[in-house]
Amino acid sequence: MADPIQVNDRVVVPERAQKLKAVRSGGPGGQNVNKVSSKAELRIDLNQIEGLDEGALTRLNHLVRNQVDADGLWIITSDRFRDLPKNIEDTQAKAIAVIAQALVIPKTRHKTRPSKGSKERRIESKKRIGAVKAGRQGTWD
Repeated sequence: MADPIQVNDRVVVPERAQKLKAVRSGGPGGQNVNKVSSKAELRIDLNQIEGLDEGALTRLNHLVRNQVDADGLWIITSDRFRDLPKNIEDTQAKAIAVIAQALVIPKTRHKTRPSKGSKERRIESKKRIGAVKAGRQGTWD
């Protein structure tokens, strides 16, 4: 079984929430690809991650919505390397990165109006471009 994944000092993905599987990697690689299971597939139960508040869990569900299987498990795969232990570390690093991204609370957008100066600059720019185009209106003899 995989070790617990420590995201930060309070968020942990426990062993019971993880299912690790080694599968055969696809693509080029000769006979080695057909014999060795070097691709890592990590499945994480999002509801069992410890230390996530409701908002962070909602953001995490939104971030991984296209990587969830029918059982509700988040699937993370890696076949970047030729050996399984490095691919396992890579899947864990991917999980940590996405969970850390979900922990960040996004800033709320506040409606603002354009300033008087920005309106004047926009109008002056439009007039300048219009003058350039008007200068192209020559008469052809």
